[in-house]
Amino acid sequence: MRQYELMVILDPELDDRQVGPTMEKFLGVVKTDGGTVDNIDVWGRRRLAYPIKKKDEGSYVVTLFTSEPATAKELDRQLGLSELVMRTKLLRADA
Repeated sequence: MRQYELMVILDPELDDRQVGPTMEKFLGVVKTDGGTVDNIDVWGRRRLAYPIKKKDEGSYVVTLFTSEPATAKELDRQLGLSELVMRTKLLRADA
């Protein structure tokens, strides 16, 4: 098991109250494979440095979780397929 940090920029059209439950749905992959979600930090809506998909804002979420490498790769793949997700960055946290 390894610890990961995941930053996700979600579509700004998603309501602020739906950001947490949406991330919980995606993180279900980690929980079903025996991993743990340590922290979900919703930063809220922020202005982007440059437009992504013709949008100037995005809802930022930073998540810490522990899982196997294959599970983290699958989570990143599923996030990339979603239309709600504008960008992702998955990093392995240093021990």
